[in-house]
Amino acid sequence: MKPNYSLDDLRCFCAVARLGSFKQAAQSLSMPLSTLSRRIQQLETDLQLRLLNRDAHRVSLTHTGQQYFQRASALFDELSDIGEDLHRDKHEPKGKIRLNAPINAGSQFLRDIFFDFMVQYPDIQLDIGFSNTLVDIEAEAIDVVFRVGSPVVENWIARPLVDIHFIVCAQAGYPIDTITEPSALCGHPAVICHPMTIWELIHTDTRQEFDYLVGTGVRLEVDEIRMLTHAIKAGLGIGYIPDYHALPLIEAGKLSRVLPDWQSKARTLFMLYRDRDHLPLRVRLFVEFVLARFAQDAN
Repeated sequence: MKPNYSLDDLRCFCAVARLGSFKQAAQSLSMPLSTLSRRIQQLETDLQLRLLNRDAHRVSLTHTGQQYFQRASALFDELSDIGEDLHRDKHEPKGKIRLNAPINAGSQFLRDIFFDFMVQYPDIQLDIGFSNTLVDIEAEAIDVVFRVGSPVVENWIARPLVDIHFIVCAQAGYPIDTITEPSALCGHPAVICHPMTIWELIHTDTRQEFDYLVGTGVRLEVDEIRMLTHAIKAGLGIGYIPDYHALPLIEAGKLSRVLPDWQSKARTLFMLYRDRDHLPLRVRLFVEFVLARFAQDAN
């Protein structure tokens, strides 16, 4: 049912009731005394109830006025608390940020950034979810999400952070001399890491492209890069690994690179957030911090 009175007039009444003075209430509301008096009169007219007793020396509540004040003042106090919370969201670096990131890229590129951000802003908490499956970022109320590959999410801003290439690797010492073209991978045992079930390869010089869909010979299917790497090191098969994870192991002699002139097209790690202009301060600080760190690492 639509109220037949002004909620703002009711707020004025609460101020008078709380302070016990029209003059003090007018000062607290930053309005002329005559305007405040007129608005209280209008509220009583709209309600057809007398809320205040007035005499030359003081203002007191009627019994009905006491009932209205007890219930309405709690509502306006709650609204005031909400307003203060919203002000803090906009102007103070505190509160919780909900994040979601891929497991492997998150541990490789983001973990230290997350920790350093929390050290710099001790009143901000991070609620981090790592997953290799796409989550419903709207339904889960995620503030910032990191994704590798196509980041199309309607009404979300996507900022590129770093390019990732996948390369083909085998156990150190595995006979790879005969694998000179991607088609020669056929017949060799393989380990697959979901969702990268198609090995999209491009020659670094000629730009020739080849998509290898592993058919027969799949020994193991996993959804985690470390498990994939351990399986390849154990000799279970050839695998398709992100370069940031594979290259140190190749340099250490723990893996060998298959088809060194081939790699995947760049798959970019993106950071997505909802709104450029109306972000809570804590989220804006986080976005700026992440962008600054990746810009620093690129130089």
